[in-house]
Amino acid sequence: MDVLRTASMMGRRLAGGTLACVLGLALASPGWAAPAAAPSLPPGVQPQDIDRLAARILQTFSVPGMSVAIVKDGTVLFAKGYGVRATGKPDKVDADTLFGIGSNTKAFTVAALSTLVDQGKLHWDDKVTDLLPGFRLYDPYVTRELTVRDLLTHRSGLGLGSGDLMLFPVSDFTRDEIIHNLRYLPPASSFRSKYAYDNLLYIVAGELIPKLTGASWEQYVQTRILDRLGTGCAATLTLTAGNHNVAAPHAEIDGKLTELAPDPSTAYDPAGSIECNANGMAAWANLQLAGGQFADGSPLFSPARHREMWTPQTIIPVPESAARPKTRFRNYGLGWIIEDYDGALRVTHTGAIIGMVSYVSLLPEQHLGVIVLTNQQTGAATSSMMQTVLDAFLQQPPQDWVAVYQKRRTEQLKRLEMANRDAETAIKSAGGQAFLPLDAYTGVYHDVWRGDATVKKVGEKLRLVFSRTTELQGDLQVMKGNVFAVRWDDRSIMADAVVNFRTDLKGEVSGMTMAPLSPTTDFSFDFQDLDFTKLASGSR
Repeated sequence: MDVLRTASMMGRRLAGGTLACVLGLALASPGWAAPAAAPSLPPGVQPQDIDRLAARILQTFSVPGMSVAIVKDGTVLFAKGYGVRATGKPDKVDADTLFGIGSNTKAFTVAALSTLVDQGKLHWDDKVTDLLPGFRLYDPYVTRELTVRDLLTHRSGLGLGSGDLMLFPVSDFTRDEIIHNLRYLPPASSFRSKYAYDNLLYIVAGELIPKLTGASWEQYVQTRILDRLGTGCAATLTLTAGNHNVAAPHAEIDGKLTELAPDPSTAYDPAGSIECNANGMAAWANLQLAGGQFADGSPLFSPARHREMWTPQTIIPVPESAARPKTRFRNYGLGWIIEDYDGALRVTHTGAIIGMVSYVSLLPEQHLGVIVLTNQQTGAATSSMMQTVLDAFLQQPPQDWVAVYQKRRTEQLKRLEMANRDAETAIKSAGGQAFLPLDAYTGVYHDVWRGDATVKKVGEKLRLVFSRTTELQGDLQVMKGNVFAVRWDDRSIMADAVVNFRTDLKGEVSGMTMAPLSPTTDFSFDFQDLDFTKLASGSR
């Protein structure tokens, strides 16, 4: 059932007396002040305004379902669901419907580690190798110097999304394999010099919990945090078994809204697995705004840990799109982004997994928290709702954020269409003539961190098939010489790639490298980090 709480005026309980007595007391006591009004929704985002806005957003951006929560001064002002859990099905979204929150999980991982810091079992500047002796990165110096703090602040030197092809699309890599393979990923920048968002080091951070407590990351986060929030949220999708109030993931494929299969992997849980709802995220926002205290006053972590989470650690460049709202600085703290938003301090994060997007904003000075959850992988929907609500609370001039993001989305789709058209043109204009007979390219290729990929001939075509997943396979189209384009069979991936076969001094194919075919490809498809060597026939 939807939970919609609009606060009313709070009265102060008196031990008797009449209205006249109260008025007389007020007149007779100059220092007396009337009780403060309870927090309420401002003009522009009254319940009926949010209802209308949500309906417009769902229609404009082809989103099946959305959940919205607003908290202020420790009170849940609003928590409600809209739309449906799955397209074409009648089950409605409500304030208890679970959504995948993606990278908003990272703040929960930091909170869990903070409890260990408070217990004296861990320090942010402990060396990772002192805690996990087998841990290795590509650079021995970085391996030696990397701290727990570095795991959480995206400044290790790894490239943007480096190694994410072990996570996306759905694969069978284990957590241990992912952590082991970090040693094969070369840095893209020097240590602690540049912000580059990554997921893999949060997986490493999550492994500190079983090392120090004996409980898995999932058990610890579930029992120490989520169960105490008391709202039915789950540390990972597998823990939602038996709960039918779960939103299904969706994406637009060739212009049609399509339900996707949920990702069953648990390997990346500490970086992005939590399933939560509007009520649960409202409780989480209140806990954060209360400095780490649950609603009953019991602490999850200390005020000192809370201050550290919201202390800037790594500078993030501010894009031009942040000019409105006025954002002049942006930093990453511990699991949170810290920035200014129209003059207010904002602590925020977004999250995206297959078919789901979440958005959390906390304005500490206003004691305000806003959460938006959706089951379609477009950020335009969450951003439209978020910025409308924040502007109303900050008394900014009204702006049609749906129109703003609709325009941006249209431009993005045009860029995507143009990139695809340019790719098709490049393929056709390249002439389609390979340097070698197609049979020369067939065989098994091996990359040290991603594993095997096979090129095989099917009829008069070549096909590329990745191991460890069923979703990365598609036809290879000759562009020119030893350069091919691969078009994945699963069109929801939207990450076609260029394949460049290399030859040895004998003129025989010895390996291949890859790169995204389009500049609009999501950063988690890090084909540019692959370097395949062709294996001798019979070696596999």
